[in-house]
Amino acid sequence: MTIESNLESERVQELDQLLDLIKPLVLDYIEKADPNSGKYQTDSLGKYYDPQTIKKALAIDETDLSQGIKGDNTKLVDFIDKVLNYSVNTWNPGFLDKLYASNNPIGIISDIILSVLNTNVHVYTVSPVLAVLENFIAKKYAGLFFKDNKDTCGGLTFSGGSWSNITSLQAARALKFPQTKEFGNEGFKFAIYASEHCHYSIVKGGILIGLGSANVFKVPVIPDGTMNVEKLELIIEKSIADGYTPLYINATAGTTVYGSYDDFTSIASIAKKYNAWFHIDGSWGGNVIFSQIHSVKLAGCHLADSITVNPHKMLGIPNTCSFMLMPHVADFQKSMSLQAPYLFHGRENNEENFDLADGTMGCGRRSDALKFYMGWLYYGQEGFESRINHAFEIAKYFIDEISKNPHFELVLGSKDNLPQCLQVCFYYKPEFYTKEDHSEITRFVSRYLHKEGKYLVDFSPNPSDASGVNRGEFFRVVFNSPILTDSVVDDLIHSIVEGGEEYYRMSRQ
Repeated sequence: MTIESNLESERVQELDQLLDLIKPLVLDYIEKADPNSGKYQTDSLGKYYDPQTIKKALAIDETDLSQGIKGDNTKLVDFIDKVLNYSVNTWNPGFLDKLYASNNPIGIISDIILSVLNTNVHVYTVSPVLAVLENFIAKKYAGLFFKDNKDTCGGLTFSGGSWSNITSLQAARALKFPQTKEFGNEGFKFAIYASEHCHYSIVKGGILIGLGSANVFKVPVIPDGTMNVEKLELIIEKSIADGYTPLYINATAGTTVYGSYDDFTSIASIAKKYNAWFHIDGSWGGNVIFSQIHSVKLAGCHLADSITVNPHKMLGIPNTCSFMLMPHVADFQKSMSLQAPYLFHGRENNEENFDLADGTMGCGRRSDALKFYMGWLYYGQEGFESRINHAFEIAKYFIDEISKNPHFELVLGSKDNLPQCLQVCFYYKPEFYTKEDHSEITRFVSRYLHKEGKYLVDFSPNPSDASGVNRGEFFRVVFNSPILTDSVVDDLIHSIVEGGEEYYRMSRQ
């Protein structure tokens, strides 16, 4: 008996046709967002649409889902056009909202290679090259932070900064208290310590490892948004008196709102004193390690037990790409492995571990490390450094320019100490706006910029106002795109002022 299939015959020809079909769509999409192209459109960022409008535009056809549209290129192109047109175009220089920026040409190529390979980096036998590359680039990456442990350091990729942080919590518990791998938290009342400005994944991590959010002790910050180290020690002492066992201290390199860098040297000393694991969440700001100018912000990072760093943010590697790094790479297996011989067949000749999932709490793994390796290979360490330095220059230029206008006010005060990272937090209060709470004008201008299709910027409530006065929400603009120029910044400031004028006109009606 012969069983034949006609489901995917002539796959090479089919792929060739689909690539020819999509190539002009993709290039046109990117070209419209490129100020250096002849097709640049200032509103190519994309405008805001409510979910119901998008549902109507997509006009999902149940018949098509049942029968498929293979061979109907008109329907396929129409669908792809809609996906592109109703999405935010992060290639546009006006995308200043989140802690990541556009992709880049080599990033797209690396994603295509991964899709072609379509493999799982869990065991060496199915991903030999990818496993070797991940171990290599993670060791080189970790060596930038753990300069005293270049021979033993390393790391693994996880699906995002949150999962890198959460994994570090599991590593802390398993390595500090090995019996917990078998018996859990039995007999212990563990405590986690983090600043009030920490990422929420630290609290979620506490929940996931069975401690609960109440066992995550928040430490106040000082005016620049960094952890109050004196208060940290007092809180630890109080928790010990209340029967807690210090487990883990989280510090941050580039907080989500302010971009603040904690005092790692002082925090490391406290962690050592109380035998607590010292983790640095550098998801956002950790990659200043590539800049000779700005890496000073990471002083003391070599003292950490683990570090989270996301190349998909400051370095522009395609989403997602997050590493958890440790000074001793063998600790991944020591803290995570369950010795599953049906899948992980062990090391040969005491070599490094190439069955990478044996060092994680999961199994399936996409090779995000390849994207980072190809980006590093393509641009070089000097290219990463230039990108970071340029972004800081643009952020500084914006700070200097708005400081000339009395209607702009920096949230963190003196412009001489800014930017801490690549976001700038500020209030905009036109002369006619008399309310103490800035939320209304902030939200209006932010939405005005988006409706115009030119700029997408974020806003945030003040996470800690020492004055006790609720001044409401402020702007948080992220200058992370490599194509930003002073002219873009000038136009952004002009557009914010225009938004204020539009608010005034509408309020008078």
